[in-house]
Amino acid sequence: MKSRFYTAKEVAEILGVSSAKAYKVIKSLNDELTAKGYITIAGKVPIAYFNEKCYGEQVS
Repeated sequence: MKSRFYTAKEVAEILGVSSAKAYKVIKSLNDELTAKGYITIAGKVPIAYFNEKCYGEQVS
């Protein structure tokens, strides 16, 4: 089963940043999701939300 989440390591590779910066990006995105009433997982971000925020992709 394919994961629905990116880890900090994957985010760091995708964005070409350090793992510390990747964790900050994930925290920021998860804070947005929490404010919208979603449950989040520390250190992981939903792939669909990451793609929407970083690339403007709408995934249905």
